[in-house]
Amino acid sequence: MTSIPVAVQMYTLRNESAEDFAGTLEKVAKLGFDGVEFAGFGGLSAEKVRELLDQLGLKAASSHVPLEELKHNLPRVIEEQKTIGSRYVVCPYITERTEEDYKALVQDLENIGEECRKEGITLCYHNHDFELERLADGRTALETLLEDTSSENVHAEFDVYWLQKAGQDPLSWLKRYQERTPLVHLKDMTKDEEQFFAELGTGGVDVNQILNHGDTSNIDWWIVEQDESRISPLESLEISMNYLKVKLPHLQK
Repeated sequence: MTSIPVAVQMYTLRNESAEDFAGTLEKVAKLGFDGVEFAGFGGLSAEKVRELLDQLGLKAASSHVPLEELKHNLPRVIEEQKTIGSRYVVCPYITERTEEDYKALVQDLENIGEECRKEGITLCYHNHDFELERLADGRTALETLLEDTSSENVHAEFDVYWLQKAGQDPLSWLKRYQERTPLVHLKDMTKDEEQFFAELGTGGVDVNQILNHGDTSNIDWWIVEQDESRISPLESLEISMNYLKVKLPHLQK
């Protein structure tokens, strides 16, 4: 099976990171992850973060950066990505979701993505479930964001949990946009009515099928995220990593 590297989205460990950012990165490395997707640097400089990554043998898979930051401080964001060695920056979440908001977002993403591309960075958009709501023309907001932007400037970071939560088949989206999905959020979902976040391999998302798709796709990173957990986040990540080590032999190091 594919040797695509695996990162952890640090939002999963937001409380741990707030107390000890460097120590939390060390625990991530000990769990066997290849890299990290950042959601802030815990108050550290990009230079210090790069130093920690190099010490721990981790790579910077990508960074989640709020849209307002991308719009107003893009040169600094790009420079930080270069410093930490990340080739991807991700728009992670939006709060304004009217028809007009999405039209404006299309233009924002196109502009931001073009500037990123010129600097060797790829802009990705991370979905939740609300982007699967349909707009006036019958397309989902997510389709609109991808179809009305250029494929060279805007890519996707599909979150398989949120796609399934919205009643969609994650694999079909990955196949449909496989030229534009360098990053994939691996998540699982409990099989009960609550549809809570679950450790990989314990829920109702066909994670194995998604991993198999990696063999023929253009995915650069699998990224494990668990937004919330019934147990400690580190325990959750260990369970998910143990599942992945069975499926992805290159992790058995």
